[in-house]
Amino acid sequence: MPRLPFLIAGALVLAAALHFGLAPSTAETARVIPPPAQDESAGEATTATIVLAGGCFWGVQGVYQHVQGVLGAVSGYAGGPRETASYDQVTSGRTGHAEAVRIVYDPRRVTLGQLLQIYFSVAHDPTQLNRQGPDVGTQYRSTIFPATDRQASLAKAYIDQLDQAKAFPAKIVTTIEPDQAFYPAEAYHQDYMTRHPRQPYIVMHDLPKVESLKRLFPAAWRSDPVLVSKTGM
Repeated sequence: MPRLPFLIAGALVLAAALHFGLAPSTAETARVIPPPAQDESAGEATTATIVLAGGCFWGVQGVYQHVQGVLGAVSGYAGGPRETASYDQVTSGRTGHAEAVRIVYDPRRVTLGQLLQIYFSVAHDPTQLNRQGPDVGTQYRSTIFPATDRQASLAKAYIDQLDQAKAFPAKIVTTIEPDQAFYPAEAYHQDYMTRHPRQPYIVMHDLPKVESLKRLFPAAWRSDPVLVSKTGM
C-alpha cells in the first residue's frame, strides 16, 4: 500500500477529479465471470476458513466484510516466517509474505466457490503479476492460501476453468500456496476502509471494488460490514 508521496499525489488527483465532477477510477476493473463448475458442499460444518491475497489488504478486507455469510475478515500476512510478519518488514518484499486476508465464513450461507468468484471478479485483478495497481512487489501477489487439500483442488479447477473460458484478456497468474501460516496485521490496518473512507487511496482503488460487489453480486451484498472491532482477531 502507498507511502506518503503516493498519498500526496493521490490527494491531488482526487481533488482534481472531484473539482471537474469526474468519478474516481480504479486500476483494477471488475468483470462478470462464470461461477465455478465445481464447488464445496456445506455438509455439517458451520465455519470454514480461507486466506486470500490480492494486493493491498485494505481493499480485499473491505470487500469481504460486505459479503453475506462472512463471519470475519482479518488483514494480515501469509507466506513467510513468523519473525518477519510485520508491516515494516513485509513492505521490503524480501520476507516471502503477501498481504493477505483471513476469511472465516459459514459454508451454509456462502460457498468457497462464491468467495472465489468475488475474489477473481471484484477483489483484485488476477492477471497482474506481483502487483496490483500502484502497489508493486511480491508482497502484493495474487495468491490463495488454502486450508485444506479440497480447497486447493477447487481453486486450481476454477483457475483452469476461467483460463479455458478466456474470462480475462491475459492468463491468470494466481498461485496456490498450501501449508502457510497466517499472522494478523497490526491493529491500525484493521477495518481500514471503514475507518478511513475518504483517504485518497481508498477512494480511488478500494471503494470502487465495494461498489462493484454491490452491483455484480446483489444477493451476496450486506450493507453493514462485519468488522474486526466487533469480531476480534
